[in-house]
This record gives sequence, C-alpha cells and structure tokens, in this order.
Amino acid sequence: MYEFKMKNLFAYASLAMLALAGCDSDNSEPAPSVEVPVVQESVSGEVSGTWTKGGTYKITGHIQIPEGKSLTIQEGVTVLFSDSVVKPEVVVKGNLYSLGTAEAPVKFTVPDSWKTAKNQFGNLWGGLIAGPKSSEFVLSYTILEYGGAVTTEESPSVKAGLYKAAAGEHVPVLYYPNISGKLVVTNSIIRNFNEDGFYIEGGQVIIANNYFYTTGVSGGDAINIKSGVQADVAFNVVYSPNTNALKLSNSGDRTPQAYVVGYNNTIVNAGWRRPTTKGGSIWLEKSVRADLYNNLLANDRYGIKRDKGAPEDARSVISNTFYYGNNQTTTDQFQPSDEIVKGVNDIISAKAAENDPKFVNYPLNTDTQNAAFNTSWDFHLQAGSPALSKGKTDFTRLFANGIVVNGVTYKSPAPANFIGAFGTK
Repeated sequence: MYEFKMKNLFAYASLAMLALAGCDSDNSEPAPSVEVPVVQESVSGEVSGTWTKGGTYKITGHIQIPEGKSLTIQEGVTVLFSDSVVKPEVVVKGNLYSLGTAEAPVKFTVPDSWKTAKNQFGNLWGGLIAGPKSSEFVLSYTILEYGGAVTTEESPSVKAGLYKAAAGEHVPVLYYPNISGKLVVTNSIIRNFNEDGFYIEGGQVIIANNYFYTTGVSGGDAINIKSGVQADVAFNVVYSPNTNALKLSNSGDRTPQAYVVGYNNTIVNAGWRRPTTKGGSIWLEKSVRADLYNNLLANDRYGIKRDKGAPEDARSVISNTFYYGNNQTTTDQFQPSDEIVKGVNDIISAKAAENDPKFVNYPLNTDTQNAAFNTSWDFHLQAGSPALSKGKTDFTRLFANGIVVNGVTYKSPAPANFIGAFGTK
C-alpha cells in the first residue's frame, strides 16, 4: 500500500511539473498562492508564539502559557476543546492576546455536536485562568462558550494554587489576579458557562461593549470584581445572569481598594434564577468604591443593592439609573430602602410597566426565569424612549487616556447621553 501511494505521488508530481512547463511556454502569469489556514491536532502542554489567522487548534489536554512568554491568537482562529474527559483548562502564567475582528472573531468553543440543550450551561471545558505574574491579558472580538467545568485534584489551576485552588469548583470564564497587571476585554461574547463570567482580583481593567448571557446554574455573577482592581465597566449587555450582573466588592483586603466606574450598561432579567435572595442586578459589598451612571435595569430581581454590614465607600456616586418592571413584584423590589440604593436623577416608577424603555426588539413580558438568549433581540432604543437624552456625561472614568497593552492603547469608551448600552440605531 505504501509503494502504491508513493508511485501515485510521483505521478501527480510529474503531471504538476508538466502543467507548470506548459504555463511557462505560454508565458502565462503564475496562479496566485492561496494561504491555507492551519489545522493543528492534539494541542496540549506549554504553548506560546502565534496562532495564525483562520486556523483551528484542537485542544486535547490542559494548556499553559509559561511565565515570561506570550501567545497571540489572530483573527478567525478557532480554539476547539475536543476532549470531553479531560475538559481542558487554559492556564495563563504569561500573556495572552486574543485579537479577533468583527468579521472574524476568535472562538473558544467545542464541537457543534456538543452544543445541545443538555449542555446549555457548558461544563465542557474549563476557563482562562491567569497566574499572579500574568502582566497583560486582552480579549478583543472573542467568543467564549460552553465552559465552566469542575476542577479536580489534577487540574493545573488547583496544582498551581490559582482561582480557589480546590477541587470541586466550577471554573469561571476568566480569572485574573495580578494587581499590577492589565486586563482588557472588549467587543466579546460570553455565553453558555456554568459559573461566574469574570472573577477579577487585581489589575487595571477595561470591560466594554460585551454581551454576557446564559451563564450560571446554582451561582454565578457575570462580572465579579474584588479588591486590588481599578476598572471601567461600560456599554455591556448582561442578560439573565443566575446571580448578579455586577458584583463589586472590596473583599480580600488587597491594595488598592476596589474602585469601579460602571456606566451605560443594560442589565435584563438578572438574579431571578438564584435560589436565594443574593441574586439581583448590581451588588455593592465590603466597602467597595463604585461610581455608577446611566445603567438601564429592566425586569431585574432587585435594584442596586448594598451590603448593610459594610456599605459602599462614602465617595461612591450612584446616578441616572433607569428602572423598569413589567410586573408589580419586580417593581416593588427595586424601590429604595436601607438595602436598595437611591441614586441621583434616577428614573424609577412605582407601578408595573411604567416607563417602557422601548427596546427595538425585546418582549418585556419574557419570563424572568428564562436563560435562553435570542440573538435577534435588539436592545437599541426606539425614538421616544424615556431613556434617551437622560444620561450623564460629565463624570470621570478611570482610563479615558487609556491602558497600554502590548504597544496598543485601549481607552474606556466615552459615556453617552442616553441610559443603557445603546441609543437609537
């Protein structure tokens, strides 16, 4: 069989040479070369360098970017987790730059045949787990889906003492702990994960223009920020997180104090699937410093909620929040109280269905327990929306001048004069 294949190979080569000779005799232009995307099988262990445009990298074991090294993932790359037994983790001790485009995003995903209703909340691979010396981490136009697997004693994150460093924990989409590091996540989609979206314990951080949906089973905040973090969180759409869209906390006693400027986010159906009353929209905990502006909260379990035992830092500013409740139960639960923060210039109603935000395409009577996201939904505002022209723009964001990562300056977006992530089309 080998001899037969070799004979045929020589025959094909001879024909190709004759064809080329014929082209030369006709003085024809040579055919343009076609770049064939790489398909790399059985990727595991240490990785670094560049994963090239449009390629597919099949991950069959845990992978790790070593300290002092970087992995750059170019546009259109598919990172395919194809081992359902190992359920690989991505440990980032060095730097990771996932650089997709709107037309060709990077995808961290699983085989299409695994994307069933049974696996709605993932659990099919781990997550992106950074180490304490991971100095730069960028996710731009990146889709992350179907992860959140449970750690075991053999998980590299457990062995390295990362995240919660224990077996039996669902891995978040992204864990980042470096107080002196830089983390940027923009224009990305986080979906179909079992647990928290982002769990961040340090760094200068920009999280902007992202979608989070179908995340969290028994717990899980979309964005969970702890002490050691300075962050701008803006223009994100968060749909039906199991617990909170934003959990902002100074827990951990790291320096600097957690300081988050969160603005122009749209948060819908948050907190209802949580079995206890911890679920809500935005949760302020352990003396966090938080400036919150222009956030649109529709059909969430609670309004902006504080930790009564350790309320937010007195310098915090809450302003121009828009509340909508389709039924009276929801409306009653966002009324200001000793737990629900009353902001300045809020748009808040006392009766169900008042102040319809007039989304372009989203049925406001959608079951609050629903976790399935319809990609045809459109959270832009129609003309005449009471959220238009009600935003505040004259406040200071942390990274208006930008964070320089790998030679690129990433700036937090300028605030808008509407409330929510989108204005009119």
